[in-house]
Order: sequence, then C-alpha cells, then structure tokens
Amino acid sequence: MILILDFGSQYTQLIARRIRELNVYCEIHPYNIVDGSRFIVHSSEVSISKDIKGVIFSGGPDSVYEKNSPKINLAALNFFLDKKIPVLGICYGMQLITHLLKGKVVKGEIHEYGLVKIKFSDKSEIFSDVPEE
Repeated sequence: MILILDFGSQYTQLIARRIRELNVYCEIHPYNIVDGSRFIVHSSEVSISKDIKGVIFSGGPDSVYEKNSPKINLAALNFFLDKKIPVLGICYGMQLITHLLKGKVVKGEIHEYGLVKIKFSDKSEIFSDVPEE
C-alpha cells in the first residue's frame, strides 16, 4: 500500500488515480494522522511495517512559513524514515520535508505550471547519474 498524506492539494485524487492505474493499492489520509511517533488510523487492518511500502506527502496551497499552514513535526517524518519506508514529497510536501530537515525553502521569482527545466547547482549522491539539466 502507498499512503498519501493530504496537505490540501487539488491534485491528491489525481495522484491516487495514477498510482491505482499502476495496479498499486493506495489510501488518502489527512496529514494529521501521523502524530509524533504514532500512526493514527481508524482501520485496524493497516500494519505500518508490513503494509505501507511508501508515503507521499501531497502538495497544498500554503507556504511552510505561514503560521497556520498544515505541518507535521520531524518525529512524524522520522516515524516513516526509521522504518525504512520511502517518502516522496510533491510540491508543498517536498517543501515541508526540506523545511523539517533544516533545508532552505525560498520563494520563486516566477510561478510555473507544467513542464519546467531544472538545473542542478549542487548534486547529492542520489542524483549522481542524473544529467545536470
């Protein structure tokens, strides 16, 4: 199962549909079902260690720097990472992961929609085989 944590994205259902089109089971839950080191879900059938094979943090309309934006704490992110469950952040979800791990999230000068050319300025090991642009 892929767990999608919804941070208010208008595309969360589309993300789930694409995953299901790959014949992979997924569930959408609100971001606040993860509380520190606890996973709060109403189904007793979900076993974190066995059933969840990956987590997606969805996008959302907010900024990680807004006072009332949806957030989880680092312990909640580590809840998955400690269990070696891969986590993918999309849009706001990626910004939140970056913010939680003490990275810097900066506002872009222009807003993009659709395909965007990306150029790596400082590649980490994870992107070593990816072209610079």
